[in-house]
Amino acid sequence: MSRLGLRNAADRPGRSVLSIAVIASATFILISVDAFRREGPTATDRHSGVGGYPLLVELLLPIAHDPNSREGRDTLGLAGFQEAAVDPFRLLPGDDASCLNLYEPKNPRILGASAKFIASGRFAFQSSLASNDVERANPWLILNRGAGDNAAPVVPVIADANSMTYVLHRKLGDDIVINSGGRPVRLRLVAALADSIFQGELLMSETNFLKLFPEQEGYQFLLVEAPPERAAQVAASIEEAGADVGADAVPTAERLAEFHRVENTYLATFQTLGGLGLLVGTVGLAAVLLRNVLERRRELALLGAVGYGRAHFFAIVVAENVLLLGWGLVVGTACALVAIAPAVADRGGRLPIGSGGGLLLFAVLAAGLLSSVVATRAALRTPLLEALRAE
Repeated sequence: MSRLGLRNAADRPGRSVLSIAVIASATFILISVDAFRREGPTATDRHSGVGGYPLLVELLLPIAHDPNSREGRDTLGLAGFQEAAVDPFRLLPGDDASCLNLYEPKNPRILGASAKFIASGRFAFQSSLASNDVERANPWLILNRGAGDNAAPVVPVIADANSMTYVLHRKLGDDIVINSGGRPVRLRLVAALADSIFQGELLMSETNFLKLFPEQEGYQFLLVEAPPERAAQVAASIEEAGADVGADAVPTAERLAEFHRVENTYLATFQTLGGLGLLVGTVGLAAVLLRNVLERRRELALLGAVGYGRAHFFAIVVAENVLLLGWGLVVGTACALVAIAPAVADRGGRLPIGSGGGLLLFAVLAAGLLSSVVATRAALRTPLLEALRAE
């Protein structure tokens, strides 16, 4: 019975191919969208979105001492954690440049990165305007370029790729004009970080920062490197000792997850809507199936006259529908896997589809089978005698 149903799919090839193409297109969208879902990085990876730093500390009041000096470590409660190291940044307060800000920032926050941090070459870059092999190996070194003409300085800055594209609406080489001491300063975007914790600010070298903003003293933004198993203790000690300066220590993975949560929410919404559309389209396939059955009523009536029963008719029609559904799911999945192959390789070979996507694909198959049963019952409910007389 199933073989007879499978052969029936070739009776209307155009209609069958169109049904397969609709299911395949929806399946492709469903799987490929899930490939953009963000995940948490490894805290110890120096070239990840957290740069190998387990903790991020923000201060309401700046500290004048270097956090790695004795006075600075005492202020932050790090005297008992010799294995902890701090990379401090000077901060110019401003607008949040991340996806958490609903408005386009006019004066984004700016961080001044130390020479030690720039030389360490942490984090991963998506693109840069590097002009030589040294800068291509470590794009942070582009920040060491001079500020240009003092009358109209052009300062190189680095931003996160997501913030640059979707929040600032800029690209590499574009300028952002801000005011410093009553004069305009052009900040030129020279490199883009790949999905980092710096989505809320721009980064320039500490040398250029001190030239442009000499009134901003001390450090207010700190990245702390410590053993992951002691990160919670270090964070508690910093917040306790730095209560007077408003120290707030948060895991870098948690900060990055805040940015990912916004993106993943949009992706989940699109995926859910796509899945619902796929389910509706699959149920709509029942209309095509019903039309096929109605066109074959004379054929089914003849089969019934020679001994075939309603159970046989069900087997024939369901087998045809399963073929169309199966080929649609297989073709759509195969095309999606080819499209997302770079994402699969970037994630170590793990398929970027979660349990939600798998459940939606299973729901599509179940809805298609149910719709085929309903369509067949509706078509066979009418008497076949008239159809047999017309055969």
